[in-house]
Amino acid sequence: MTRKLFVTTALPYANAAFHIGHMMEYIQADIWVRFQRMQRDGNGLREVHFVGADDTHGTPIMIAAEKEGITPQEFVAKIAAGRAQYLDGFHIAFDNWYSTDSPENVELSQGIYRKLRDTGLIATKVVDRFFDPVKGMFLADRNIKGECPKCGAKDQYGDNCEVCGAAYQPTELVNPFSVFTGSTPILKPSEQYFFKLSDPRCFQFLRDWLNTPGRLQPEMVNKVSEWLGEAGEKLADWDISRDAPYFGIPIPDAPGKFFYVWLDAPVGYLASLKNYCEKKGMDFNALLNDPATEQIHFIGKDIVSFHLLFWPAMLKFADHPVIDKLKVNVHGHLTVNNEKMSKSRGTGISPLRYLNLGMNPEWLRYYIAFKLNSKVEDLDFTGEDFVARVNSDLIGKFVNIASRCAGFITKKFDGKLASSLSDNAQAWIKRALVTEAGAERQASIAAHFEAREFGKALREIMEVADITNQYVDDNKPWVLAKDEAKLAELHDVCTTALILFRQLTIMLSPVLPGVAANVRKFLNDAELVWADTEVSTGAVWNTMLGRTIGAYDHLMKRVEPKMIDDLFDAPAQQAAAAPAAKPEKAAKAKAAPAVAVTETGIEVIAPEISVDDFFKVDLRIAKIVNCEHVEGSDKLLRLTLDAGEGRMRNVFSGIKSMYQPEDLIGKLTVLVANLAPRKMKFGVSEGMVMAASAVDEKANPGIYILNPWPGATPGMRIS
Repeated sequence: MTRKLFVTTALPYANAAFHIGHMMEYIQADIWVRFQRMQRDGNGLREVHFVGADDTHGTPIMIAAEKEGITPQEFVAKIAAGRAQYLDGFHIAFDNWYSTDSPENVELSQGIYRKLRDTGLIATKVVDRFFDPVKGMFLADRNIKGECPKCGAKDQYGDNCEVCGAAYQPTELVNPFSVFTGSTPILKPSEQYFFKLSDPRCFQFLRDWLNTPGRLQPEMVNKVSEWLGEAGEKLADWDISRDAPYFGIPIPDAPGKFFYVWLDAPVGYLASLKNYCEKKGMDFNALLNDPATEQIHFIGKDIVSFHLLFWPAMLKFADHPVIDKLKVNVHGHLTVNNEKMSKSRGTGISPLRYLNLGMNPEWLRYYIAFKLNSKVEDLDFTGEDFVARVNSDLIGKFVNIASRCAGFITKKFDGKLASSLSDNAQAWIKRALVTEAGAERQASIAAHFEAREFGKALREIMEVADITNQYVDDNKPWVLAKDEAKLAELHDVCTTALILFRQLTIMLSPVLPGVAANVRKFLNDAELVWADTEVSTGAVWNTMLGRTIGAYDHLMKRVEPKMIDDLFDAPAQQAAAAPAAKPEKAAKAKAAPAVAVTETGIEVIAPEISVDDFFKVDLRIAKIVNCEHVEGSDKLLRLTLDAGEGRMRNVFSGIKSMYQPEDLIGKLTVLVANLAPRKMKFGVSEGMVMAASAVDEKANPGIYILNPWPGATPGMRIS
């Protein structure tokens, strides 16, 4: 049975441009979608529908439009007009981008409400609502701020806390104030409509739904289960109505009342799909009722209360078919240097500025993917790490293969690949694409993509790149090209390298669609499909042998560190407001601080850290498989290390004055395994070996690498 996937992401509120958090979520979903579109079920490719929309309703948009002297619809249209430059700029390929202010959303939202009402899950009661005495209007939840009643976090909205994730009523806020006037709101009575989430039927459904295997991550099951309580005692009825004036969808048979935006916004996923189906001539209801259809939803951890409590219960008791096929993937936030992004601190990243600086969007796609996993963990952006990762992996490992080999095919063989491969070439291909246990890497990589373990997938792909580069280094096509007697060998080597380069491109194409499109043209491929990565069928090389390829054009340039300096938002409070420092003082400020030492020349103990700080450094036992002098350096040795990863690492270490290479081969040492790769004059260093030395080398000369006791094995973590 061919899988049919309906993929959605959280809807951005249509009162501002996209921020980098939106881009992270959309890139994650887009990579998953592109991978799925390469897969075959039976005789055909999977059917994937990727839709999004603007979340357009609510008081903030109504007020913003009022300030500009335009209608809410005109205000929303202005915001929507700027979306394409972001989506296209980062290669995010939604099939349909729509709006919650649409006929389809009105129809679907009101239809769901009527079914909930008929099921006995809608109730009305008079409640006290916050009213802004200065503005003269009732305040929506997002128009009120205060301190979270659960965790005490300040400056939180009136519907849920962005710090602890708790949902609550605005009247529960501590020290509330109006976002419009800053005044303290007063309470006024108003008849409101409630979805009876406290009904025992809702608790029974939510408990079973949340605990369905594969529905969502275990950590989210645990978190949301806490909100349910043992018997649903923590579930409160949900106020789904708002008073006029309000920009939203009218509640049927309730004059002057509108749906709270969080009721109709999630219905917008279905409205966008319905609109898309109408455009494509597809049967919307048949698609949703098809047993092969699944909805896969991507959201951030700050809005899970709405998507894992209210939304599923609403869909279930409106008898909507999508609820049984809904899976929710929750992700963390994007931070900068392990801190929440802040314009005032100069750590905000504007995606539009990124593009305007001429930075390659696929650098960011790769970096985000490399850091993503299936857990609800924050993803940290570090400028130095970004530069090192992109330059090491994409330039030094991936693009480097084609740039070193493709030119020889054009110059020496009229652009035609070899019609057969030597036994040695085939052995290298299998070494790159098949593990020692006989398993095909493509299957493992595909499983990682399917499970959203993008970082694991990319690490394994880079292992294939490492082996391919080792093959090129060992066979040295630039040397073979100088000997006419070795042209056949050159043809064999370059063809093999480009076959493996094509494999890497196929597996990287969900992450790097632009590069993949250029490679497809260069290699004269009609399409890049995952089935061509299967070694057992011979698909890896059968379609390539004897093929004529085009001329190679450079695929990607390196990241320049200055780009990172230009990327970050300038701090709100500029230091330029202070008097300029004198040149001599400025020079002293730039100088490195002195290191405190004891009388014996040993550095004093550093400031105290927590155990969490220590565990950020991943120290591993590594075996020195090989060690050699570095030509042109009087300080460095090149170490080839086995850290139990199934691959070798290349590390440069400034210990030449103390050790002979042959004395280190076979020894164990300690490796900083999660240090970002560093591009050096002599190559890329993929970590750092631990060594001890004194600050005062005259008093305590020498540098000594750590050597674990016998019994330790490569890959063991030091803790």
